[in-house]
Amino acid sequence: MAAGGSLSRTERKAAARAEILQQEEQRDRRRQVSRILKKPVAERNPEESLLLGECEDIVRELERRCKKREGLRRRQEEVCDEPEELKRKVIELAAAVQSAKYLVIYTGAGISTAASIPDYRGPNGVWTLLQKGRSIRATDLSEAEPTLTHMSIACLHKHNLVQHVVSQNCDGLHLRSGLPQAAISELHGNMYIEVCTSCTPNREYVRVFDVTERTALHRHHTGRMCHKCGAQLRDTIVHFGEKGTLREPLNWEAATEAASKADVILCLGSSLKVLKKYPHLWCMSKPPSRRPKLYIVNLQWTPKDDLAALKLHGKCDDVMRLLMEELGLEIPCYDRTKDPIFSLAIPLSPDEEGSHSRRPVAPPWSLEEAQMQEQQQEPASQLSLSLSGGWFGRGCAKGSKRKKVN
Repeated sequence: MAAGGSLSRTERKAAARAEILQQEEQRDRRRQVSRILKKPVAERNPEESLLLGECEDIVRELERRCKKREGLRRRQEEVCDEPEELKRKVIELAAAVQSAKYLVIYTGAGISTAASIPDYRGPNGVWTLLQKGRSIRATDLSEAEPTLTHMSIACLHKHNLVQHVVSQNCDGLHLRSGLPQAAISELHGNMYIEVCTSCTPNREYVRVFDVTERTALHRHHTGRMCHKCGAQLRDTIVHFGEKGTLREPLNWEAATEAASKADVILCLGSSLKVLKKYPHLWCMSKPPSRRPKLYIVNLQWTPKDDLAALKLHGKCDDVMRLLMEELGLEIPCYDRTKDPIFSLAIPLSPDEEGSHSRRPVAPPWSLEEAQMQEQQQEPASQLSLSLSGGWFGRGCAKGSKRKKVN
């Protein structure tokens, strides 16, 4: 030992080497114990059983880790209630909807999977695939249309059974279903809306295309300018790691007010792993007896399951179809001719026409024109007509009867 009680260089190296050897020995012992634990008890020899007895701390640690991994795996599993059980739960949910004085719905990515928009934590969700090292395919959201669940929610609001909707989705499908903007809080923004934050109040521009082509985390300018003041427009998307500050379309004020008034909250298609971090949405300042009753529809575990009055394991469209039937309400079909996005949209100025390359939502009249053009270009052989008693009609479906001209 060197003068003054400090270790010499040689002693420090020896101590470090001894520590490394001890760590390697500990890792080898842990691997050895792990291999033994994977064996059935009946197949372990006396030496292996003795080793487990000598390494009780390692055994407890490995068993704890194994239990944790198993718990995480089970949480990711999708569970479906049996049809009879789901029907019974929907009857209970319908009673809660009818008796609610102020019902708020929280929605997540699970309500849009029927529109071919991937969720995040499902078996084929974005985060699930990325964690497995698999690539994710790009999805053209302009082709997505409001699902049965979106249309059911809009119908429930129209019949005053739902007072407000709080959504984590930025796909704009709630707005396109006909739900009034004042009744929606899109906490993570809307892909069809860009705003001017220089105008007071902020000036909102609804578009018929995805405005986020040039934007990303902490980079929100879209490349277009405000028609009023000339300032740069920005998207409304709230990325992971960001805090939403825009008044609209986030509408946080209405969301917190609705949560404070709610006596029933219905969660549809959300893992609630993000929403749980917003205490104002759960009235956590109130005593448990005064908090709203919670109903959850999800195929997977959520962190709020233990607090729920009822958990329904089913697809959102399946549950909402049964619920609307139980309530005696007809689910309106999505009609593109009535899609509010076309009446709300502000057209681009002539010099902005080339400011994006995203495919716009096709207006209903362009679809009709496309269908007419397709019919006109159809080969004449498919529209044959025989004056002497031939067949007529357009490519009848297989197995259907054709009509004969006499």
